[in-house]
This record gives sequence, C-alpha cells and structure tokens, in this order.
Amino acid sequence: MVLLKQLREERKLSQFQLSQMSGVPQQTISAIESCARTNPRIETLYALCAAMGCTLSDMYHPDEKEEDKGA
Repeated sequence: MVLLKQLREERKLSQFQLSQMSGVPQQTISAIESCARTNPRIETLYALCAAMGCTLSDMYHPDEKEEDKGA
C-alpha cells in the first residue's frame, strides 16, 4: 500500500498543491490515494517523492517492506 496520503497530509499539502509541485495530475494523486490505481508508474512515484522530500522507501508500509525482502 502506498502511503501517499499520509505523507502528503504530514506535510500539510492538498492534492492540488502536490500536483503543482510534482507535475503529477491531481486526478492521478487521488487515484493512488484511494487505491483506484494500485500500480503507479515509477516515474510518478519519483516525482511525488521529489516534491515532498521523501524517498521511495518512505512511500510503503513498513510491513510490506519486510514482506518484499522475504520474497
């Protein structure tokens, strides 16, 4: 699960503001946050991370990171 909404809200950003900062359409941000888009492009995630000053690793739930290591 991508933690985009949590990270965005921690930074007190609206979806619109993040869209403006990252160049990612607001509709895409909304779709990722609502899990309507479950496999976003890596370029999209990198743009969002760059805009929020976080890493790609920060985008994922810690439990999922551990599961990925065992796979």
